[in-house]
Amino acid sequence: MKKKIALVALAAAAVCAQAADWSDTSLSFRHGSKFAEPFGSTEITKNIYGLTHASGYKYGSNFFNVDLLLSNKNDPASAGSTEGAREVYVVYRNTVDLDKVTGKSFKSGVVRGLGVTAGFDFNTKTDVGYNSKKEMLVVGPTLMLDVPGFLNVSLLALAESNAPSTATLVAKRYSYDTHPMIGLAWGIPFSVASVPLSFEGFANFIAAKGKDEFGGDTVAETNIDMQVMYDMSSAVNASKNTFKVGAEYQYWKNKFGNDHNGVAGKGAFAKTPMLRAEYHF
Repeated sequence: MKKKIALVALAAAAVCAQAADWSDTSLSFRHGSKFAEPFGSTEITKNIYGLTHASGYKYGSNFFNVDLLLSNKNDPASAGSTEGAREVYVVYRNTVDLDKVTGKSFKSGVVRGLGVTAGFDFNTKTDVGYNSKKEMLVVGPTLMLDVPGFLNVSLLALAESNAPSTATLVAKRYSYDTHPMIGLAWGIPFSVASVPLSFEGFANFIAAKGKDEFGGDTVAETNIDMQVMYDMSSAVNASKNTFKVGAEYQYWKNKFGNDHNGVAGKGAFAKTPMLRAEYHF
C-alpha cells in the first residue's frame, strides 16, 4: 500500500506540475469544542490548521488538502498525559474530465459532465490508545452537475487499511473489505442583501467495511461537513475571495465505521459546530 500511495503521490505531483488553467491555494483555521472520538470523549476541543489547493488543467482538476489537528487534554496524547493528541490528515483527488479527454459531450439535463476520480487519503495520529495510521486508495465515476459554482457526485470504491500501534496489532497492517462510498462536494456562491456568501462542503455516505481489526462488525457511516462563508475581502481592501470567515458544522455518525450504539459509545457520533477563517493566495 505504501508503494501504491508513493506512486499515486508522484502522479499527483506530475499532474500538479502542469500549467494550470486555474488554481486556488488557501490556508485555513478551524476551532470547535464539541469534537468526539470513538471510545473516548464527546467534549474535545480542537484547533485545525489546513492547507488546501485546487486547480484545473487541460484534462481535469486536482484537489489536495492537509490538516493538522490539535486536540486538548480530553483527547490525550498518551495515558496520563495533559497534552492533547496530534494528527495529520492528507487527501488528494484527481478528476479526469471525460468531455475534455474524448472530445464528446456527456451533458444531459442537470448533468454538466462526466469524470473519473482517483486519489488517496492517509493519516497519522498520536493518541492515548489507537494511534491511527490509515492508508486508503479511491477510484470511481463522478457526475458534475450544472449549478452555480460546482456540485460533484461520485461513486467511489475504497481500499482502506490501518496499522494502529495497539497492544495486539503492533507492526501489523489490517486491510478492510473494499467498500463503496457516495461522495458529494460542492461550492455554491450566493448573496443575501448584497452580502457575498458561499455554501461549501462535502458529504460522504460510506458503506460498512466488513470486520474490524478486533473481529467486530463495522457499520455504515455518514460524514457531512458544511460551511457558510462570508467574503470579507472588500472590507480590508483585498482582492475578491482573498479573506473569508464563516461558520462550519460537522455531522459524523458512526465515525470510522464504529457503531455509536455499541461499545464505541457516544464518541462515535460527533456533532460539531466550528468557526472557520481562510486566506487565499
